[in-house]
Amino acid sequence: MAEPETPAHRSGFACFVGRPNAGKSTLTNALVGSKVAITSDKPQTTRTVVRGIVHRPDAQLILVDTPGLHRPRTLLGERLNDLVRTTWAEVDVVAVCFPADEKIGPGDRFIVGELAKVRRTTKIAVATKTDLATPERIGTHLLDIAELGRATETEWAEIVPVSARSGDQVSLLADLLVGLIPEGPQLYPDGELTDSPEEMIAAELIREAALDGVRDELPHSIAVVVEEMGLREGRAEDRPLLDIHANLFVERSSQKGIVIGHKGSRLRAVGTAARHQIEAMLGTPVYLDLRVKVAKDWQKDPRQLRRLGF
Repeated sequence: MAEPETPAHRSGFACFVGRPNAGKSTLTNALVGSKVAITSDKPQTTRTVVRGIVHRPDAQLILVDTPGLHRPRTLLGERLNDLVRTTWAEVDVVAVCFPADEKIGPGDRFIVGELAKVRRTTKIAVATKTDLATPERIGTHLLDIAELGRATETEWAEIVPVSARSGDQVSLLADLLVGLIPEGPQLYPDGELTDSPEEMIAAELIREAALDGVRDELPHSIAVVVEEMGLREGRAEDRPLLDIHANLFVERSSQKGIVIGHKGSRLRAVGTAARHQIEAMLGTPVYLDLRVKVAKDWQKDPRQLRRLGF
């Protein structure tokens, strides 16, 4: 009797897109099983394309988390949109996220209309945040997503409802994505969860801590640059300490005061929260030195954007 054939190993790239705050980063983290993308209740938290790596015996799925596509008001916004479109053309599957607790809106139609121009890439629709919606609302939402596909001549390979927070249907989504990527060898070593440089991870975690609880007008105005990062010399091997010196940039002096807080209290809280997250991610004790600087109107200035890594 012939041995049953082992299914071929698959490897490929999938990308989550959607309007800002559609749950893309939370879904990336849920699929990877670890925090690789920063999340916030503020729209447009993600500014860099983060690759999260899902390791399975039968496949390696590399998740590309992009900024939310939006109608840009600044040069930064234009550059983020260009980044999204470039990514769409290079991945095997694009998964469009539609939060189930919100109706399909102009932003969703804009994104799917833009995505319809990318002909060769497989497209699926994901109804996110189902834990925040009733079964009736989810049913209506799925019908609306199917209708949006028809209206834009977008063929959905799958439409799947998930909740990244509760874990509902996350493994099903992983199975569906794996089924849509090509056969191929492992692309990253076992145990590697992201290919983002450690400096970028540290900068993003600092920015996440800085975004937590600030006023609504501030999120887009904060950028973080890690100026120096390295193990402190002269320490015993079993007592390493990672020194990180980073600058938080804001656009105006008034914003600097908000970030620092009364007698530096807010900045100290940001530093403590970020340090704990970086230590958990990198597995090394951290000394974190944070400074706040003003880079006037940096989102509109090409020279400043280059300096801040955009």
